[in-house]
Amino acid sequence: MEKIKVFIADDHQLFRDGIKYILSESERFITIGEASNGKELLEKLERIEPDIILLDINMPVMNGIEAAKEILAKNPNQAILVLSMYDSEEYYNAFIDLGVKGFLLKDSSNHELMSAMDKILKGDSYFSQELLMKIIKNKDEAKDLHLTPRELDVLELICKGFSNFEISEKLFISQRTVERHRANLLEKTESSNSIKLVLFAIKNNIVHLD
Repeated sequence: MEKIKVFIADDHQLFRDGIKYILSESERFITIGEASNGKELLEKLERIEPDIILLDINMPVMNGIEAAKEILAKNPNQAILVLSMYDSEEYYNAFIDLGVKGFLLKDSSNHELMSAMDKILKGDSYFSQELLMKIIKNKDEAKDLHLTPRELDVLELICKGFSNFEISEKLFISQRTVERHRANLLEKTESSNSIKLVLFAIKNNIVHLD
C-alpha cells in the first residue's frame, strides 16, 4: 500500500518533531518534508508533491494564510489541514475563503489528527468539534430561516461532520436528496461552502452540539 505523503509547516521544531513521531507510528503516513515558514514551504513544494500539508498559521517571513493563498492558486486541489492554537474567527474565515477545508487545534488528540487528515484526503471538510465549541461562546441572535424539519436534520448531521453518504444512511433518504437539502441550506444561509454553513448554524444557535 502506497503511503500518504505529508508535509509539515510550523516554525517550532519541537512541534514538527512531535508530529513526525506520531506519523511514524502509523504504516499509512510518511513525512516527506518540513518547513519553518511559508516561504520555505513554497520553495520546497517546487520539488515535492505532498498528499496533504499540515500548516501553521503564525509563522515568520510568510504566514500560513499567505502561503495557502499561493499554494491553492497553483493547485486548488491541494489538501491542507490548518493546525493552530488560535480561536479567532478572522483567521478561519480567511482560510475558508481561500478554499482550505480542514482546521484542527494543536492540542487535539492523535486520533483526531488522523481522522481529520482522512476526511480531507477524501475531499470532505473537517472542523474540530473543540473549535466549534469555542465559537459557540460568540453566538449571534437566532435568525428565522424557515428551515424544514428535514433540513434541520440534515444540518445537524452536517455540523457533526457526516458525509452525504453517511447522512443518507442515517436518515434513510437518497444521496441526491441529501445534496438537494444541502444546496437549499447553503442558499438560505447565504453560505458559500459547508464550513461556512456549519459556522453559521453554530453562531446563530440553530444547531446545538453536545
